[in-house]
Amino acid sequence: MGSKNKLKRFQQNKTFSHVIEPGRDELMEGKFPLKGKWKSFFNNDNPIVLELGCGKGEYTVGLAKLDSSRNFIGIDIKGARLWRGAKTALEDNLGNVAFLRTQIELIDLIFAENEVDEIWITFPDPQLKYKRTKHRLTNKAFLDKYKFILKDEGVINLKTDSEFMHGYTLGLLHGLNCEILYANHDVYKNEGSPKEVMDIQTFYEKQYLEKGKPITYIKFTVK
Repeated sequence: MGSKNKLKRFQQNKTFSHVIEPGRDELMEGKFPLKGKWKSFFNNDNPIVLELGCGKGEYTVGLAKLDSSRNFIGIDIKGARLWRGAKTALEDNLGNVAFLRTQIELIDLIFAENEVDEIWITFPDPQLKYKRTKHRLTNKAFLDKYKFILKDEGVINLKTDSEFMHGYTLGLLHGLNCEILYANHDVYKNEGSPKEVMDIQTFYEKQYLEKGKPITYIKFTVK
């Protein structure tokens, strides 16, 4: 994508009422006005679901279409990618969708304790090198942040093409005595996969499937 297109999308994001782009200083100083008040943003008391590293927002939009009784927020630092999901939500008149441009490590500065009902992590970078462990979205530090913002009964979903990420997360969860509600090494070959796992496929997921790569899935809680 050319720089002109990126700049155009950045500018258009600023015109979307359902795209929020908080400043880092604003978050660090505890001045973000929506923290603890996200339900007022949607003007309802429906459950809040996050997609972390949402990219083009395909899963955020897909989930919102499947369930109008919940509010969905896609989070990514890449504004040009996020634009696609925001524009689709606008075109499809989805009032239960928002997008948040920020770094995921700041998530506990954006949502209050027990404010979120569910989290989706879809096809994250597995960060294969050991020195990149701190950037894996299911490492202990991130899980602690998720635990803080999630309600007691809140759940986390990890869908990935990376067997490494799947295995790493399962091992970590077992070590932390977390409750694994469902785990599947190949959701399209094994029975029992949840509807939202089967019915929504991202652009890259379709490419993985064409190459014969299995798609894995874990649903779990954090203790």
